Amino acid sequence: MKNRPIAKLLLKSRDVDISKYDQTFLEKSLQRRMTEMHCGYEEAYYTFMEQNNQEGEAFLNSLLIGYSEFFRNSLSFSVLEKIIFETILLKKTNSKRKEIRIWSAACSSGQETYSLAMLLKEFKNGEGEEINFRIFATDCSEEVVNEARKAEFRIESLTNLSLKRINQWFTKQGDIYTVKPELNENIDFSVFDLLNEELSSPPTSIFGNFDLVVCANLLFYYKPDSQKKIIEKVVQCLTKGGFLMTGETERSILMKYNLVEVYPQSAIFRIQNPQS
Repeated sequence: MKNRPIAKLLLKSRDVDISKYDQTFLEKSLQRRMTEMHCGYEEAYYTFMEQNNQEGEAFLNSLLIGYSEFFRNSLSFSVLEKIIFETILLKKTNSKRKEIRIWSAACSSGQETYSLAMLLKEFKNGEGEEINFRIFATDCSEEVVNEARKAEFRIESLTNLSLKRINQWFTKQGDIYTVKPELNENIDFSVFDLLNEELSSPPTSIFGNFDLVVCANLLFYYKPDSQKKIIEKVVQCLTKGGFLMTGETERSILMKYNLVEVYPQSAIFRIQNPQS
């Protein structure tokens, strides 16, 4: 789609190169916008976008991946809880830096980030004490990050949560369930573009060095060269022996790189033969 008029118009008017996205994903997004705007063919939609300044923004917003769930892929979160966090804690026994640092690299409306925070708040070390952690949650859309920061959800969003967790971590007001402040206190939300070539990690994290990066259900929206850039960026931000968690449908993408899955089907990877 790179050389098509709509792509050229968006690059000129919005300074956004949509060629980074997967072709099938772009075509579906284009057809959806054309249908919503009652444009029967692409040339008519191009004219409409050219004459309506807001449509360019609307089309780009349609490319933002906003779907998320609490504890999406239960196996991944179970492996985190039973294996990965314990492994990270053991490694930190002889380390000067005791804080667990996590990057939720495509946080969307926050369900993934708050799921991680719940696990870590509930997790206890060998002495039964709470552990020290910080989650840096980012997304490329300021609107989406602000929504995640609000931490407000409807009951249908909580279907993967037990009643115990709902009562423990949310307050209910009308039809809205709001995350309690104590779950939010270890999270930093900020805007960050994973394809930004100038920055290697979220500025709020200062130096990267993450024990775990979660970059799930995002890669398949991009072309292979963009996937490669994202994977290389997040891997470079990992501390030695750190972990990368992706989506269950993206496991085959990660296997093309120097990464090994720590547990079958878990979608959690580690650099092969990491130096401790």
